[in-house]
Amino acid sequence: MKELIIQNNDSGQRLDKFLQKYLDGASKGFLYKMLRKKNIKLNGSRAEGRELLSPGDRVALYLSEETIQKFRTVPQQVRYPQRELDILYEDENVVLLDKPAGMLSQKAKREDISLVEYFLGYLQSRGEWQPGGTFTPGICNRLDRNTSGIVIAGKSLSGLQKMSELLRERRVEKYYLAVVEGVMKRPEVIRGYLRKDEKTNQAAIYHEAGPGRSYIETGYEPLGDNGAYTLLRVKLITGKTHQIRSHLGSIGHPLLGDVKYGGRKYRGLAGYLLHSSEIRFPELSEPFLQLSGRCVRAPLPQHFEKIKRELEVEQ
Repeated sequence: MKELIIQNNDSGQRLDKFLQKYLDGASKGFLYKMLRKKNIKLNGSRAEGRELLSPGDRVALYLSEETIQKFRTVPQQVRYPQRELDILYEDENVVLLDKPAGMLSQKAKREDISLVEYFLGYLQSRGEWQPGGTFTPGICNRLDRNTSGIVIAGKSLSGLQKMSELLRERRVEKYYLAVVEGVMKRPEVIRGYLRKDEKTNQAAIYHEAGPGRSYIETGYEPLGDNGAYTLLRVKLITGKTHQIRSHLGSIGHPLLGDVKYGGRKYRGLAGYLLHSSEIRFPELSEPFLQLSGRCVRAPLPQHFEKIKRELEVEQ
């Protein structure tokens, strides 16, 4: 008999899902048969597989070691890359990371090293996670390579699920800072439909619904201008790839340096000026009480602050 003690990282999932990951070579039919025959028990009792697991739960496998080895893939010893990460907030379930401009949020190609790999390396180096388990931590939202700022990551399954749910239901308020071309004086909410061309990796904005088009809303508030450029506080109401960049470009106010969407290059700037600066969480209950109603801010990157001063665009 082999007993597995459920840790925080594995809690929040159904027993059958946990078993499918742990005995990844076994069929669902085999696992349900073992549950019916009481060859797999939960906390000493018969289980159906639909039970949600909690930390400290005991899963007993009344199977031979040969059977377990037959159905279980031996994890490779993987060492994830490490680098210093800017941690804005951390608890046992959630981490808020400040991603630098130039770093991918997640891999685009197999050989890429992204924020995901560095996040896993961070947890691995601290002994909080190791490859080969039934759960792999991950990020819940993505930023474009040249967009800096706040990325939400789940350390535990419950953290990953809850943060993803909040984002999907638009219950997290996300604010960005951007420098755009032209003068903007009044707060507005602009609406439209976005269609992403996967071949060119470019989004187009339309006024009407159509095939492959997603409805989008973007709010903005001008904070200051120098007569040529405006510093905006942008509220991302919906969240689509390239939404802020393409939406502002479509109304004649592209981001400074964003040549893909009509912006002009600026000396010393590789990319554009867009920073995910602030996240506000709704009222939450345990185990997320520490995040309930909380506002987390990410400071402006040095290159953003430098160019803002050069342009004399101040709040």
